[in-house]
Amino acid sequence: MKKTPVTFASAKSNPNLGVVTDIAPDELVKKLDAVHLIDVRRPDEFNGELGHIPGSKLIVLDTLPEHIESLPKDEPIVFICRSGGRSGQATAFALQNGFEHVFNMQGGMLKWNELGLQTEK
Repeated sequence: MKKTPVTFASAKSNPNLGVVTDIAPDELVKKLDAVHLIDVRRPDEFNGELGHIPGSKLIVLDTLPEHIESLPKDEPIVFICRSGGRSGQATAFALQNGFEHVFNMQGGMLKWNELGLQTEK
């Protein structure tokens, strides 16, 4: 099902990657049905201690160039990692490849878990 563009009140410029827009996990949790979730950690992290967000798809950051064309360019995507660094790189890469509605989840799965939000392993 096609997802329509979504806006985030928490959206702000990433302090390290100015072209990247960060969004807060506590706002993302309310809009999970409106976005594609791409987790760019390693498989052992995805299934490890921090778990992952239900419905997220694993695409390891190093393999993103091979998979970028399989992602929907015209639908909102949120990239996720452990703390927000690798997902920021993934978001920047997607922007360089013509994606417009891409976001970085600020604080990554560390923040998601800190807020007590749902995960699966």
